[in-house]
Amino acid sequence: MYDKYLEQFEEAEKIRNLKERSINCYKNYVSYFLKYQAKPPEELTCQDVRTFLLAKKEEGLKATTLNLYNSAIRFFYRNVLHILWDDITVPRMILEHKLPTILTVDDIKCKAMFVTMYSSGMRVSAVIHLHYDDISRTNMQIHVQDTKNRMDRYTILSKRCLDILTQYWFEKGRPRGILFPNKFTGDYLTVNTLEQVMRRAVSDAGLPKKATPHCLRHNFTTHLMEQGDRTAKYSGAA
Repeated sequence: MYDKYLEQFEEAEKIRNLKERSINCYKNYVSYFLKYQAKPPEELTCQDVRTFLLAKKEEGLKATTLNLYNSAIRFFYRNVLHILWDDITVPRMILEHKLPTILTVDDIKCKAMFVTMYSSGMRVSAVIHLHYDDISRTNMQIHVQDTKNRMDRYTILSKRCLDILTQYWFEKGRPRGILFPNKFTGDYLTVNTLEQVMRRAVSDAGLPKKATPHCLRHNFTTHLMEQGDRTAKYSGAA
């Protein structure tokens, strides 16, 4: 019933030159929504999205996850179903920025890495290779060395990200070399290590299993573009 629509959605995402993992991530969100509605897509309205998101909120999903559903479904409505989107009926949810009362160093470390990926658009490999000197408080920038294009670049450093990085830095003993070292060897972490942490976090939060660290990077760019922020183009290449 929905296969052809999901195929059209995938094609619409590919024409934007999105990566396969990003496409699968958004496709899962749309698939969950369609299965929940159980009616012909042509009959869908923005009120259906509103009802779906409210139901998911009652199930305990967090605002960040609900906003990802919002972004995916909105793209589906606009580019596949050609339904006019109503931001008043389906607004994005306000995010709560609260830190746990007590965090272990490892908890803070993972939080700092994930927040850095989401708020700066950096790849996993770039985050695990960050050094203390790559963080510029003065310019509110992060120096990204040796990117996939073998060029050094700078990406944005948000105030929120800086606050979390600062908390982590003090808790970890003020590291001056590798910012996120392996606690056993002192060397760089591996991409696989962070992906495993992400899988556990995704499972605990009840998110779609195909959500990956790369989704954080893609969501960074998507959310900035939705807000009309030209910095997305500048920073997304990090």
